[in-house]
Amino acid sequence: MRSILCYLTIICIIFTFACDNTAKRDTTQGEKKDTSTELVNDTSTKRQYISVGTAPAGGAFFVVGSAIAEVVGGNAPSAGWEVTAEATKGTQENIRRIVNNELEFALANAAISYFAVRGEGDWGTEHAIRSVMTLAPNVGLFIAPQSSGIRKIQDFAGKRVVVGPAGAGFEYFLKPILAAHGVAYEDFSPLNSTYIGSVDLLADGSAAAAFIGGAIPTPAVTQASTSQDIFFIPFDETAKQSLFEEYPFFNAMTIPADTYKGQTEPFASMNVGAMHLITAENTAENIVYEFTKTLYTNRAEVVKRHGAGKAINPKNVVKDTGTPFHPGAIRFYREIGIWNK
Repeated sequence: MRSILCYLTIICIIFTFACDNTAKRDTTQGEKKDTSTELVNDTSTKRQYISVGTAPAGGAFFVVGSAIAEVVGGNAPSAGWEVTAEATKGTQENIRRIVNNELEFALANAAISYFAVRGEGDWGTEHAIRSVMTLAPNVGLFIAPQSSGIRKIQDFAGKRVVVGPAGAGFEYFLKPILAAHGVAYEDFSPLNSTYIGSVDLLADGSAAAAFIGGAIPTPAVTQASTSQDIFFIPFDETAKQSLFEEYPFFNAMTIPADTYKGQTEPFASMNVGAMHLITAENTAENIVYEFTKTLYTNRAEVVKRHGAGKAINPKNVVKDTGTPFHPGAIRFYREIGIWNK
């Protein structure tokens, strides 16, 4: 009888130890699972994809936007940031995609943004975009082959003139410019094309003139002036002054002599809406703060890629172009003492 009791006791002890060890293993595995879950849910270790909308290849927007993406991506505050530039049709597409959260940042023409944020013109409703940084002036030019016979904007009548890519929104600043010179879109045949395409249209005679804008130097104008004998169509001084008085986004600009081949004298042009970096109103403040800080701190690297990077300076980046600044950008500018508004 005693032997049976001993055996039963030993069996109970073994069973108790086995259950205890199983419980410990379950507890340990549970702790490991909890730790893994915490790591997965820790946003600081997540990969962050950031897209920067630019414009069609051939213009300064594409080059500068690509430079911004490279510089911020190469100096990202988090190892998880992947910053890429995306070619788009330009400002109008960028604004719509920013509002739809399809792009995190984008370059835009300040004149077009001015109307979009107010819901004026064809925008219909107010678009919730915010400025991050004012960049280089968008210096506008009408150019034509010397052989075209066009010497002033009024000569566009009855001719085919390139007015920029379809859907880019250039009409927001071109129509006022033309109107100030007594010309309307109905007076000529408007053609839509990219800047590079415009150069080809001028070369083969498909267009008599073309508008090209961007930071100085603009790649398409450089290409046109090196491959063709180009005439720079002047703006009427009285017309310019009326534009400066009526619209906040126009201002005088001078293209230095010899910027382009054959341009031996300074050319009196104008800013038709500065290039600026925008984001959505609801973009997280910290993301905008870090992006702004990284870009501003490493601005010398942008200059190496395009001269427009020189506009990233204390005086220019905070210029008011009519679109409110994002709180994340304001936070950084206040931090370095250049926000005085």
